[in-house]
Amino acid sequence: MTDRAQLSLSVVEAGVGVLFLLSVAAGFAVDLPSPPTDETQLDAYAADTTTVLASETPRHADRSRLAELTASQAAFERERDALRRRVAVILGDNLQFRVQTPHGVVGDPVPRATPTGTATVPTRSGPVVIEVWYV
Repeated sequence: MTDRAQLSLSVVEAGVGVLFLLSVAAGFAVDLPSPPTDETQLDAYAADTTTVLASETPRHADRSRLAELTASQAAFERERDALRRRVAVILGDNLQFRVQTPHGVVGDPVPRATPTGTATVPTRSGPVVIEVWYV
């Protein structure tokens, strides 16, 4: 009969314990993905707002509400208050906004050191930039 080498049970237990500790340590050391930031959600709000405005029918003329708004300085002046009301309805009470067009600005000044979300839509008359932030 041949003798075979056998590991003692305590050596096997120690090896399993070391592997377990290394796996736990590796779990803490691995950089987990960070949760979405405020900016990510705010960018989504801004993009959704531009999508709604770009697809709405105009109040007077042109292809969309944004195209009508940027058509001329007179059109911007005529539509400014309606745009302010419409964006306020789209975003709700917990967000403030600023809409920049080639002919002017609608909304509040962007506060410093505040996370904001931004979306830009090109139009024939120039880009429309919407910035949103939490109140």
